[in-house]
Amino acid sequence: MQERKLPIGIQGFEKLRTDHFLYVDKTEYIYEMVHNNVPYFLSRPRRFGKSLLLSAIKAYWEGKRELFSGLAIEKLEANNPDAWKRYPVFYFDFNGENYQKTAALEAMIDEQLRRWEKEYSPENEKGSLGERFRNLLIAAKKQTGLRSVILVDEYDKPLLDVVDKPDLQEHNKEVFKGFFSTLKSYDEYIQFIFITGVSKFHKVSIFSDLNQLTDISLSKKYAGICGITDKELTAYFENELADLAAVQGFTQGDCLIQLKKAYDGYRFHPLGEGVYNPYSLLNAFFNEEIGSYWFETGTPEFLIKLLKERSFDIRRFTNRTIFANESVLKDYTGDLLDPIPLLYQTGYLTISDYDSSRKRYTLCFPNEEVKYGFLESLMPSYVPAATAGNGLDIFTLDEYIENGETDRIRDVLTGLFASITYTLESDPFEHYFQSVIYLVFTLLGKFSQCEMQTYSGRIDCKLETRKYVYLFEFKRDDTADAALEQINSKDYALPFAADHRKLIKVGVSFDSKTRKLVGWKTGE
Repeated sequence: MQERKLPIGIQGFEKLRTDHFLYVDKTEYIYEMVHNNVPYFLSRPRRFGKSLLLSAIKAYWEGKRELFSGLAIEKLEANNPDAWKRYPVFYFDFNGENYQKTAALEAMIDEQLRRWEKEYSPENEKGSLGERFRNLLIAAKKQTGLRSVILVDEYDKPLLDVVDKPDLQEHNKEVFKGFFSTLKSYDEYIQFIFITGVSKFHKVSIFSDLNQLTDISLSKKYAGICGITDKELTAYFENELADLAAVQGFTQGDCLIQLKKAYDGYRFHPLGEGVYNPYSLLNAFFNEEIGSYWFETGTPEFLIKLLKERSFDIRRFTNRTIFANESVLKDYTGDLLDPIPLLYQTGYLTISDYDSSRKRYTLCFPNEEVKYGFLESLMPSYVPAATAGNGLDIFTLDEYIENGETDRIRDVLTGLFASITYTLESDPFEHYFQSVIYLVFTLLGKFSQCEMQTYSGRIDCKLETRKYVYLFEFKRDDTADAALEQINSKDYALPFAADHRKLIKVGVSFDSKTRKLVGWKTGE
C-alpha cells in the first residue's frame, strides 16, 4: 500500500492541493462564511489549522477553482454564476517574525504594503501605514471593479510575543489602532474580512473599532471548523488507522480509544462537535507512534511564571473547579492578572461543561497529551531538582514504587522538598506543599489519583501498580502516626479488601517552619 502524503506543517492550501497531500474537507464552512458576507474573527490554539483555513479562503477569493475540484464547495457553487471571480486579496501574515524590537511590527506591515503597492498603486507609497492601506483599497477597487478581501493570520502574535513587556505591547496596540481603524469607515471598499488569532485581546483596535466583527470562536455551528472530528477521523484516515494499529499491536477499536485519550477532547462549544488536535494526530500517523507532539516547542515561560507568582492552585486543573463566563473565554485583557483566558485560548484548557442557569463554563485539560505535557513543563519551576539522572526524578521514583521500596520512596520525596528554594518569606508553604505533591503523584501516571473520594472521606493520594496499592495521607505540622491513623480510622483501605495486590499505607508529615518532610510511617 502506497503511503499517502500527510500535510504536517503544510499551511498553504495551493501547495497542499497541487502536491496531492491529504486534505480534510472544511470547505462547507468556507461556503457558509463567504455567502453570509460579514466580517469574522476566529480564535483557536496554535497548530490547529487556522493558517490552512485562511489560505483556502484566500484561494477561493482569488478564483482558483481548480484547487477545489472534488471538494464540497465545488458542488455548492455549481449553479452560482458569480462564483470564482478574482477579487483583490490583502493577506496579512503575522507569523514567522520576532516582534521583540520596537519597530518590528511597523516593518512587517510596511513590507506587505509595499508588495501590494507595486501592483495596485505604486504612486501611493507615502504617508502613514493606515493612509497607505486606505489608498490601496481605493486603488484596488478602481483597477478591478471589485471590493477587496482582507485576511489577517495570527493578528495577536505581535502582542503575545511581548506579553511580558507591557510598554512594547502597548506600542504594538497603538500601531494596530492606527492601521486597522481603516476597516471601520471604508466598508464600501471591502467585500470580506476574516481575522484569526490565538487570543482575542480586549480593547485592541481590531475589535473596538470593528464592533460589527462576528466572533465565531464559541459558535456551535463552527465548533469543528479547525481540528479533526470523530467522523472525519474514521472517514479520511482509515488506512493510517490500520497501519498505526498494526505497528502498535492494537485492534483498530483499541487504536481509536488510545488516540481519543491522547489527542481528542477539545470543545469550543458545550454542545458542539469535539475535535482532535490535528497536528498531534497527523504526527502520530506519520510516526506510527502515539507520542507527545504538540509540546515540542514547550509551554511559554511567562505562563508558568504567571501561575507560580499568582500561587495558582494547580490541582484545579484536574478536579474541575476552574470556571469562567463567556467574556473571560473570549477576551484577554493582556494585563496578566488572570491566567484562565490565556490557558483556554492557547489550548491548555477546554470546555468540559456548561451551566446555563449560571452562564458558567467549567474548564479542564482536553486530553492526556496536554495534561502530562503541561504538568511536566511546570516541574522545573516548582521542583528544580527533579531532573533525570540525579536520583530525584519521576522515573527513579516510579521504579521504587513499582518495587515496593518504601524507604527509597521516602528518600526521594525528602530530597525533592529539601531542594526547593523559597526566595520570599511570604511564599506560602501550603501552596508549594500541595503543588509539589500533586505534580509528583499525577506525573507518576494513569494509576495515580489525588484526593480520591471514599464513602468515609477523601484520601490524599492513591497509587496503583501491578503488585501494590499505596494509600498516602499527608499532614502539615502533625505527626506521621496521625496521618497513618486517619487512613485506618476512616477505613480508606476497605475498597481494596478483595484486591490481590499488597496494600501499603503511608502516613507522611511535613513541617511548615523548616519546610521539610519530617515524618514517615508505613503500615499494611
